[in-house]
Amino acid sequence: MTQDMQDQLKIRHLVENWAVWRDAGLWDRFRTVWHDDGVMMATWFQGPFEEFIRVTIEGWNKGVSILHFLGGSSIDVQGTRAIAQTKMTISQRGLVDGVLCDVVCTGRFYDFFESRNGQWGLVHRQPIYEKDRIDPLDPSAVLKLDTAALAQMPEGYRHLAYIQTRIGYTVKMDMPMLKGDAVQDLYRRGASWLAGNALER
Repeated sequence: MTQDMQDQLKIRHLVENWAVWRDAGLWDRFRTVWHDDGVMMATWFQGPFEEFIRVTIEGWNKGVSILHFLGGSSIDVQGTRAIAQTKMTISQRGLVDGVLCDVVCTGRFYDFFESRNGQWGLVHRQPIYEKDRIDPLDPSAVLKLDTAALAQMPEGYRHLAYIQTRIGYTVKMDMPMLKGDAVQDLYRRGASWLAGNALER
């Protein structure tokens, strides 16, 4: 097995641990995925991973339910730097205008990894939001969305943004999606990171 393959396996292991430990609330283990300066980007939160843990716990205590499921990965390693792209879904359950719904968003985690003192860790996570949908748990329920408000949400995470704004979150409206300038800029930043340059936040 080549060194790159070993590194790819270690990184994939960290990606999987992130999802399992975050969704299970195993915070001491979750912290080991990150380097100390790690930053988490999400529709509803952008900042240091320790702050992400704090606000996630606050959300849990208020009944917020967000879970993750992973698919395949593509991992590029260049020395002590790596970019990992992993197919994922984000599933959020909550009330939408009085109707209990599941929102499922499909996309990719775009992760900036670095090996420091022989230890790989996550430095920056930026999801890419590709498409989403909303479904009432009760198939007989009648869900009437505010079409004007929905139309103002970004296409790749329209329904996720809709439910999150409805429960009080401020949603970042310029996240990378399947196409567009934001995702192209993310790819550029990833290439720069692999080339050894400073991370552009």
